[in-house]
Amino acid sequence: MNYTDIEYEVIGSVALLTLNRPEKLNAFTYHTLREIREAVDASVQNPEVVGIVITGNGRGFSSGLDSAVLASVTSGKTPTTTDEASDELPGIFSYLLEVPKPVISAINGVAAGGGLILALMSDIRIAARDAALTTVFLKRGLIAEHGSSWILPRLVGTGRALDLLWASDKVTAEEALSLGLVDRLSEPENLLSDALEYIEKLAVTSAPAAIAETKRLVYS
Repeated sequence: MNYTDIEYEVIGSVALLTLNRPEKLNAFTYHTLREIREAVDASVQNPEVVGIVITGNGRGFSSGLDSAVLASVTSGKTPTTTDEASDELPGIFSYLLEVPKPVISAINGVAAGGGLILALMSDIRIAARDAALTTVFLKRGLIAEHGSSWILPRLVGTGRALDLLWASDKVTAEEALSLGLVDRLSEPENLLSDALEYIEKLAVTSAPAAIAETKRLVYS
């Protein structure tokens, strides 16, 4: 499969999915969303893949929806081309919870809006120490979108979830760890290797069926 908005490769037991629109801070178009879904599906079907790592090229993880997509959403306009099908926007990355393999987001730089939701819908979040996270929805004139109103209270509790959504303040990696938004911190230069190593250790110590069933039980 040839991708334009992401890079995809299998390294040992790990499928590495790298968001690749660095000039747009890896913002999502409808095409990007479809490529992410296709790469995840390919990883699920590949028996050599034990887990998936998602990260971003350039100075950030993802700024969320591309400005053109955001404009169409806020204006209420209906996409007119097959490349702009928006059926999955309400749930955007919720399908990751049903992937029977570990999904790890390695958060480099900024994760904002839909980019943060991609990270939150992953099973494990490892953030670089210089990373920053923000919901940003209300500052863009949007309500809590894409499952954020469901996943945030599950991770940090109701009050903190509302604070993160209402204030939309930028949270440092250290603050995110203390809140429970991320699970581990890494030095920026070690971020990707730490995420890959996490999956490789699982490949050695745990049976894929046990990993899948454990994930199903946790989310059911």
